[in-house]
Amino acid sequence: MQTEYTLDRPQKLFAVCTAIFIAALVLAEATASKFFTVFDLPFTLTILGQQFDTVVMTTGVLAFPITFIVTDLLNEYYGKPGIRFVTYIGVVMIGFEFVLLSVAMGLPTAPISPVTSEAFNSVFGATGRVIFGSLTAYAVGQLIDIALFHWLRQKTNGRYLWLRATGSTFGSQFIDTLIVLAVAFAGQLTFQTIIAITLFNYIYKFLIAVFITPLIYIAHWAMDRYLGRQIAEAMIQEAGEGRSSVAGVRVS
Repeated sequence: MQTEYTLDRPQKLFAVCTAIFIAALVLAEATASKFFTVFDLPFTLTILGQQFDTVVMTTGVLAFPITFIVTDLLNEYYGKPGIRFVTYIGVVMIGFEFVLLSVAMGLPTAPISPVTSEAFNSVFGATGRVIFGSLTAYAVGQLIDIALFHWLRQKTNGRYLWLRATGSTFGSQFIDTLIVLAVAFAGQLTFQTIIAITLFNYIYKFLIAVFITPLIYIAHWAMDRYLGRQIAEAMIQEAGEGRSSVAGVRVS
């Protein structure tokens, strides 16, 4: 008689973290084409000869703090193999999103549609360019983040989680943001504007990475409680050695 297969706690936790990560990632890509004014600068900022008096960012930054938290937690418990696996899934899902949006934009709009074809294509056409740029930027930035996280882990002998979390984000996000904006808005925005928005987004992401550090520690504590101290410590040790397995099923 065949026994029913059930997921254990490390497997369930991996699935939940992956789902949260992918949902936040897709939402960030879908909303990145809208810019918003954060606040007016008390001075005029000059970048490469162009002046700016407001801080402008993309709404895509709203979902990214969630991806930072989940990335660091997956790094901590499932190591390079685990987070790389989720990163590759993320790349595929971004591509999947791009294909679905392209098909949706190509479909004829019904007369009773509350959203016109022009409005829909105006929004998601720009999103398509953002997604295309993100396919490269996300993979490059995420792999840099993973490498820095584990390099800092080795240098600190597994201590100072806050340093691994903020340091890896600080080192990867400027490249990620610059590539996305350059590909998505080249020809629509000046090079100076792209650099300015990149800097504003980058500073925001870095500050968020600092401020969410307590949340990472809280999530770390909750995951330890859920997994059990013995399992959690074994997973963290294995992740620090560059290996990862979930209930005996090795992630590679």
